[in-house]
Amino acid sequence: MTLITKKEITDLHNTTQDICISIFIPTHRGGKKVLQEEDPLALKNQLKDVKHKLEEKGLNADSISKFTEPIQKLIDDSSFWREQSDGLALFVADDIFHKYTLPVYFQDYNYVSNAFYLKPLMPMFAGDGSFFLLSLNRDDVKLYECTKHSFTEYDIEDLIPETKQDRVGFDYEEKNLQFRSGATGSGKAMYHGQEAATGKRKNEIKKYFRAINDGLAEIFKDESMPLLIVAQTPLFDIYKEVNTYSHTLEDNLVVDFSSSDMFDIHELAWERMEPVFDQPRKEHIAKFMEQQGKGTTAIGIGKILPAAINGQIEALFCENNEDIFGTYSKEDDLIEVTEGDDDGTTISLMNLAAIQTFLNGGAVYLMEKEDMPNPNSRVNALYRY
Repeated sequence: MTLITKKEITDLHNTTQDICISIFIPTHRGGKKVLQEEDPLALKNQLKDVKHKLEEKGLNADSISKFTEPIQKLIDDSSFWREQSDGLALFVADDIFHKYTLPVYFQDYNYVSNAFYLKPLMPMFAGDGSFFLLSLNRDDVKLYECTKHSFTEYDIEDLIPETKQDRVGFDYEEKNLQFRSGATGSGKAMYHGQEAATGKRKNEIKKYFRAINDGLAEIFKDESMPLLIVAQTPLFDIYKEVNTYSHTLEDNLVVDFSSSDMFDIHELAWERMEPVFDQPRKEHIAKFMEQQGKGTTAIGIGKILPAAINGQIEALFCENNEDIFGTYSKEDDLIEVTEGDDDGTTISLMNLAAIQTFLNGGAVYLMEKEDMPNPNSRVNALYRY
């Protein structure tokens, strides 16, 4: 899966030509809709609309066919449609064709102007923090760096013992220490087997886990990302006793390793982490509500667009699946809002505000009307100053 980076957003934003085509469609990972080829049909419908817009701009049939050839080839590429995620974004200009298969649901939409339309990509960067995920499954120990949309495995072979035997020096047999679901009256996990949890076997596991902790300290040094540990609770309880990374979450994630692959685990991990990373959005909304009327918030594109261009916005809230079209003169900050983009001479002012906010380091949130800080406007802003 190819994700999109801030640098790619910057490069797309800096592309200005007479004709820039942006297309967004929802796609499906599998199932009946894939078999029925609904995704290429959705793109075909968007292409039909794009061709109509190009005709209105005065392009002849041959020019339109040449310009849109990469899109048509994609429609006909049956293998491409078998490997989709939740959304597809296409960007086409003269000698430019970029496609992104992304884990973001898009409404069907196309935009033909002198610049690309990038606002629907903003959820890729909002509420998407990075975190460590440590998987402890018997002798199989893996470390990942994850975001909402991706996971990357670290090579830790040289940092930790390969097996328990390598560390504790005994012929480890899983049957000698088994774990029951449940707890004692003191709340501690129950063990059964040849020795009690406080005996030799637990100490051997602890020794092994201490070696893992010490090895991973090389990676965790100077880091502050949260660490989520995936392990059965008895093992997690032992690991906590030797863990020295201060940003470890208090609770573990329990999965059935025998029936879960990393994609399943990553999805469950994000469900656990999402409330942690959604906190900045909640704080921005709370700050907006607190600051209303004090000169550090704004509604309406007329005030917000110049502030976005000047890097003044800390957080921008845009009503999802809505837009504001018009013209903008950077020289005198003159903004004229129109009813739509039917005449082909206007641009999406909301898109411009969103991308300028994002490129200047502000947060951009696409939200439903009822969730907007001020639902009386399609665009709200919290200023830095």
